[in-house]
Amino acid sequence: MTVVALYLSLALLAGLSVMQVLLIFGVPIGHYAWGGKHRILPPRQRIAAGAAIVLYAVFAAVLLSRAEIVAGGSSPLIVVSAWVLFAYAVISVLPNLASKSRPERAVQVPVSIALSIGVGLVASGILG
Repeated sequence: MTVVALYLSLALLAGLSVMQVLLIFGVPIGHYAWGGKHRILPPRQRIAAGAAIVLYAVFAAVLLSRAEIVAGGSSPLIVVSAWVLFAYAVISVLPNLASKSRPERAVQVPVSIALSIGVGLVASGILG
């Protein structure tokens, strides 16, 4: 069950990364992200989208390690990092719920909830 959670979490992070790349290149889907105010992101938000991609890669590395796919999954640093990532995923639901953009709420709230559940299962270390 939790292996499915790992792959679901990784797929969601990959999808979010693809969306950020599209936003960086000016694809007019900004109403699905970053508060939904701009269909085409302004330069500062494009830079933030690039930073988000880096963070998603770090998140994926933590999850892969915690799942023992790569080394170090039971180290205190990885265990704590996985739980911090879980907290971040749970907290990310709130701004998505509060977004004034209906498309952002419709897409990002379920994504945030699914990511929270997946990350929580991986963080718990109950892989099997």
